[in-house]
Amino acid sequence: MIPQYLVDFDLSALPMVETDVLVIGSGIAGLFTAIKASEQQRVLMITKKSLLESNTRYAQGGIAAVIAEDDSPAYHLQDTLVAGAGLCRSEAVEVLVNEGPDGVKELIRLGTLFDLENGELALTQEGAHSHRRILHANGDATGYEIVRALAVEVNEHPGIEVWDEHFVVDLITDRGECIGALVQKDDGSQVFVKAQATVLCSGGAGQLYRYTTNPDVATADGVAMAYRAGAIVRDMEFIQFHPTSLCYPGAPRFLVSEAVRGEGAYLRNVKGERFMDRYHAQLELAPRDIVARAIVSEMESTNSTFVYLDITHEQPEMIKHRFPTIYETCMRYGLDMTTDWIPIAPAAHYMMGGVKTDLSGESSISRLFACGEVSSTGVHGANRLASNSLSEAIVFGRRIVDRIQSLPPLGSLQVRGTAPSSVDMNSKISKIMEEQKPVSERRLRLQKMMVRQVGLRRNGEDLQKAMDKLQQELQFFDQTLTHKEELEYANLLTCAWLVTSGALHREESRGAHYREDFPARDDIVWQKHSLQQREQAIVEELMS
Repeated sequence: MIPQYLVDFDLSALPMVETDVLVIGSGIAGLFTAIKASEQQRVLMITKKSLLESNTRYAQGGIAAVIAEDDSPAYHLQDTLVAGAGLCRSEAVEVLVNEGPDGVKELIRLGTLFDLENGELALTQEGAHSHRRILHANGDATGYEIVRALAVEVNEHPGIEVWDEHFVVDLITDRGECIGALVQKDDGSQVFVKAQATVLCSGGAGQLYRYTTNPDVATADGVAMAYRAGAIVRDMEFIQFHPTSLCYPGAPRFLVSEAVRGEGAYLRNVKGERFMDRYHAQLELAPRDIVARAIVSEMESTNSTFVYLDITHEQPEMIKHRFPTIYETCMRYGLDMTTDWIPIAPAAHYMMGGVKTDLSGESSISRLFACGEVSSTGVHGANRLASNSLSEAIVFGRRIVDRIQSLPPLGSLQVRGTAPSSVDMNSKISKIMEEQKPVSERRLRLQKMMVRQVGLRRNGEDLQKAMDKLQQELQFFDQTLTHKEELEYANLLTCAWLVTSGALHREESRGAHYREDFPARDDIVWQKHSLQQREQAIVEELMS
């Protein structure tokens, strides 16, 4: 049983801070939404580390938008729908492809310095895109440049207050509306933040897996707290594994951008053979799910833990100029992209599912919004098209602000007393006295289980074993949770349960979800969404 709240509290006994808009998270979604909201309202932004620490910071490839004269929103729409494997919401994709270019112009106005060629915005092509429409910055440091520019704007804006090193524990609801959040400070004390609107921009769930391109902060906090609050989450079974992360002794699972393949890199197995012609007509530029599974198949057939990414046939100066971050990182470990094949393997990268929203970014709970990776707007379907995520964040961030400005004021609150617990305090105390595994050990065990049983390739037997283990591990909620590490693990455990149950429910293969026991895509039965809500069984939503 996953409880509504992670901790016991009494609102009447807590200090209260009021704001117009509460933004949780500091990636591109949080920063951009805060900036737009601050034009007319007071904003409080909360981040559990710092403004510069988010998934966005590590985004290399770029941001997709129709800029070139030979491109069009119709082409971008079609590419996104194809990659989404039949589960994209066409209206949401139309919003993205038509409003994305203006969003890019807004980023430029706010100080983002995209790369130029001959005085024009430089564009590249990535997997499953039919045209060159990916803008980038500093070669392969697009995310960092966007965060840098937006963070400067946030820090200098008098209407935005930032709380670093604070952890949002739970969303607080009253009569079907979100009225704010319970926040834990770095000293362990708690405060209630009352807000006219709350926007989740907390990123994804990469830390569910042992191998991930995501930073340590990606612990599924937003989707877990929204689920506990009663919001509908959608399509949680669709986890995208990036095909190419550095796989080298002593090195982290560093992302090697899809743009490297976009600029002509080959994939080779350990025998030196190119192999993508055996899997897809688009070769190295096939959709990510196909490339990732092809790599795993080659690793298995050659009894290896990696394959190679080879761009040595391109000019060295182009490689160094186009991919300075990747080049310098590889050199740090004795790998020279201009002369060496780079060992790579897939790693967990992006969560396509999330908190279900409408076209204004509002969840099924009034006044609760979600933007960026934590959301499920309908843009990505079963498999995100490369570089659409940064566009989605700015397009729907602006729409969220438009909707917030039309909200009526909050009424008087009726939340009183102590939050309900799944067990009484005496039971909690007895649980503490029992021998408990350290949270770090639990987390590592969970990550390994997710890789082995709920990873790139799945089957019913393994998924059921994972569900059985997760059901037992839900006892973790019966103890008193205090430290940030415990709260993060509770969120990871919640999300693991959502992903695994969704994967077990969907008896087909589609996009990033691949079932070895149901290898075919089944549009007759399964071209529909999976919806999950606290204390309810999974229900299905037919495509509109």
